[in-house]
Amino acid sequence: MGEMARTRKIVLTGLFAALAVLLSGIHFPIGPTKVFPFQHMVNAVAGVLIGPWCGAVAALLAAIIRNAMGTGTVFAFPGGIPGAIVVGLVFGYTKRDWAALLEPLGTGGIGVLAITLLFGPLMGKDFAFAFFFTAFMASSIPGSILGYLLLKTLRRTKVLEPRGGSGL
Repeated sequence: MGEMARTRKIVLTGLFAALAVLLSGIHFPIGPTKVFPFQHMVNAVAGVLIGPWCGAVAALLAAIIRNAMGTGTVFAFPGGIPGAIVVGLVFGYTKRDWAALLEPLGTGGIGVLAITLLFGPLMGKDFAFAFFFTAFMASSIPGSILGYLLLKTLRRTKVLEPRGGSGL
């Protein structure tokens, strides 16, 4: 990877983190969590445009900043990071924008598993899984759809270059 491409990824990682923080005022509390579809939208777009690891760093930075500001919860870490990784890995393999729609697999699969392992002993594993799965999916599904639609719009308007296999 050239110096310019590396710099571009670093800048975009920071911009995606900043965008998630800026949009963090739009959320819906569900118990101890905050349903935040725009984080998942950012994860979906970041996973496609900057890959799994930079997308995960953007989600991590957003979670750290939101928690430091008091607008996030501890659930932002397992709720955001795995989604960006799954999208980035699938997009890297398929080169198709529909990979953005798989953000809920990371959030609902890996993220909820991590939360259940951490909080299951306190809440009861079945209750913890059902509660967090419902809350995370209420955020992740609409967010991934918004991310996919945003990618498609950016490609159609030629803000982003069309990819050979980016269609559905």
